[in-house]
Amino acid sequence: MPLLSLISVVTALRAAGCVFAEDEAELILATAPTPDEAAAMVDRRVAGLPLELVLGWAEFAGLRITVEPGVFVPRRRTEHLVEQALATAPDARVVVDLCCGSGAVGAALAASLDGVELHAADIDPAAVRCARRNLASYGGHAHRGDLFAALPDHLRGRVDILAANVPYVPTGEVPLLPSEARDHEPLVALDGGTDGLDVLRRVAAGAPDWLAPGGCLLVETSRRQAPHALDAFRRSGLTARTAVSEERHAHVVIGTRG
Repeated sequence: MPLLSLISVVTALRAAGCVFAEDEAELILATAPTPDEAAAMVDRRVAGLPLELVLGWAEFAGLRITVEPGVFVPRRRTEHLVEQALATAPDARVVVDLCCGSGAVGAALAASLDGVELHAADIDPAAVRCARRNLASYGGHAHRGDLFAALPDHLRGRVDILAANVPYVPTGEVPLLPSEARDHEPLVALDGGTDGLDVLRRVAAGAPDWLAPGGCLLVETSRRQAPHALDAFRRSGLTARTAVSEERHAHVVIGTRG
């Protein structure tokens, strides 16, 4: 693409309110296979489609994760959950990515662990379809269903890492989310109930049946919710702690089965 095309794309994106117009323009032009497709991608971004959905991928933990419309886009702060999982269970052999969305967490864990048995699950069929694509190169399996009901029974008592990036936005705060999330991501991936902890409590209650001895459950939450999440983990019999990344504004609750 000639320099003028880059300038024109930056101008269009900036006029649409894109804060990182230069970076986005370079990504669009590098991704588009033809000038016509580049123009169409710019039009979609100007219309308000999230950049990751325009590109068809999101960068996460050094990987290029395929995303598609109607699927939750992985957040960079969730890389903290992946790092904590690897630090807590560096020799994990069986990994489950629950509420998997695109399967980004499972893919990132599998990329860092040799020869793991990898499973992912989500209630949304679009998410499961997307996760299958992202996990295929790791031999991973994506299952559709409601939390643990989606998993094959042979995983009971064998899971070393159970990563669950559950929805944790309180219902009343969903309308306050940025439009890119509110208008383009599934409500089921965002709304965590009245206090944002409905799904987290269900995961914590069911996790001990699936974790191997010494296995760990990791869930992302907010600073405000973290103490209540810790209580839920401990009520289920897990030894629980929090891990915070101020830089990423990330709070992860980690529970270990004794």
